[in-house]
Amino acid sequence: MKILKLMLALLLAAQWQFVMADDNPADAIAMVEKGLAYMQKNGKDALVQEINNKNPDFINGSIYLYVRGLDGIVIAHPINPKLIGKNMLDLPDADGKYYRKEIIALAKSKGKGWVDYRYNNPVSKQIENKTTYIFRSNDVILEAGIYKGK
Repeated sequence: MKILKLMLALLLAAQWQFVMADDNPADAIAMVEKGLAYMQKNGKDALVQEINNKNPDFINGSIYLYVRGLDGIVIAHPINPKLIGKNMLDLPDADGKYYRKEIIALAKSKGKGWVDYRYNNPVSKQIENKTTYIFRSNDVILEAGIYKGK
């Protein structure tokens, strides 16, 4: 019985590590930097097309790159294409925070940084704490976030 409990504990620990593998801020920054490098080399339209075509270079588990205009309109989103072309600045997160407005304000004031909010994790299908790294490049904001659990 002790061996069975030990095996179960090890299995759960391994699964926990897998779930938490994406929860590294450096991975979100790297995703944004990868998108920025691609955009600088190939142009904004090419990056938008690659993201919207779900290029795996811009999706890593629950971390994915998306692009928003400074007006708040989503330009590219690999996970939820229904968001493309929408401005949802007036829609709060699960706790009532207008985090999209905060993203726009941060992009305009500092050009980069982190914004915390609660959002649906496409992997777990649950509302979780999320932090998103944003970087402004001319008239667009490149964004990639990590989930931090409930």
